[in-house]
Amino acid sequence: MAEPITSMEITAQTIEEAIENGLAEMGLSIDDVDIDYLDEGSKGLFGLGGRLARIRITKKGSQPVIIEKKPQPAIEVSQPGIEEETPAKPSRAEAKPPKKERPVETAALVEEPELRVARETVSELLEEMHIHAQVTSTFSEVADDKDLPGVLVEITGPDLSVLIGRRSETLNALQYLSSLIIGKRLEKWLPLMIDVEGYRQRRERQLHQLATRIAEQVISSGKRQALEPMPANERRVIHLALRDHPAVMTESTGEEPYRKVVILPKK
Repeated sequence: MAEPITSMEITAQTIEEAIENGLAEMGLSIDDVDIDYLDEGSKGLFGLGGRLARIRITKKGSQPVIIEKKPQPAIEVSQPGIEEETPAKPSRAEAKPPKKERPVETAALVEEPELRVARETVSELLEEMHIHAQVTSTFSEVADDKDLPGVLVEITGPDLSVLIGRRSETLNALQYLSSLIIGKRLEKWLPLMIDVEGYRQRRERQLHQLATRIAEQVISSGKRQALEPMPANERRVIHLALRDHPAVMTESTGEEPYRKVVILPKK
């Protein structure tokens, strides 16, 4: 005869569901057991990073002999004796194909999925942050390190400095998280740049000035100089600014998120 179960680890969508399943499996009431909450679980954000809840139920006064119980996938069962309805054939009037709309008018209403998904994703993230702003998306010359074209998402509204942060850390984090979600929804990688009230353009001018100034120092000293770590889109600005420089060249070194540009004399 099998020994009665005295301890179980149960995984489910919620803590409440895990407790209910465990008590039913062990045939005990809530007063008969001790419960250890191993992981309260998380829904994640937009389907990313979600975790199931996990608990351990042990019968009071017993030594735990752990049996793990995981949630079973739902199985669709058809009911016997019930046939699926066969759709009736359409009448001649219904079978008539609808008139085609004029292509010029229809095209104006269609939005590319990349633009729609990028705009909706950023809008949803801002809503989660309780930030009210206008979000637009356009195809742009935005590019990553592989020079792939992408989408530019522009955010406009009053007092959005909170979205930029120190050295644009908040903006870069928002851009990174948005890229992950968009990639998951589109099932492909999409180079993305998010700009807040024209900040990226101002930052690009600053990076051009920085590249010129450091290049002059490298020429004067004859020694290479490394810039501070930057995201891929900012490193690309430095590379492009000095790409045709007659006396210096650039290269990227290090691993993300600490990858940086090095400016060095041409040999």
